Amino acid sequence: MSEEAAQPAARPGPRPRAKTCAAVAVIVALGLLSRRFPLPGVLAEHTGDALYTVAAFGALAAAAPSARGAVLAWAALLASAAVEASQLLSWGWLVDLRSTVVGALLLGQGFQAADLLAYVVGATAAWWLDRLAMPAHAG
Repeated sequence: MSEEAAQPAARPGPRPRAKTCAAVAVIVALGLLSRRFPLPGVLAEHTGDALYTVAAFGALAAAAPSARGAVLAWAALLASAAVEASQLLSWGWLVDLRSTVVGALLLGQGFQAADLLAYVVGATAAWWLDRLAMPAHAG
């Protein structure tokens, strides 16, 4: 057995945080543009929702640059679904927060079950793109 074969696989280095943050900024800009200039048909409403989860993936990747892509995808999906579920709540302070522009963009304004599918698409796309960009973090 050669010495190379006896060596354990090297642990991947962390994702470059600056590039990850720059990617999140681009994703957020695309999400905002998708609201201003909607795509045709079913994509009109759900592109921004999918990009919301992609941005969540990116934010989590910036916070935990060595995390596995699959873990980030699940965390982004669960966070997005939790925010969607929170739209069923009508607590005064939460309603007031959602009435602001930033609150509406971050927390949404009405539960729609179809958004959950868009979040699955976004989490899957983010994991796939991360896998292409950082193959050592796949899984």
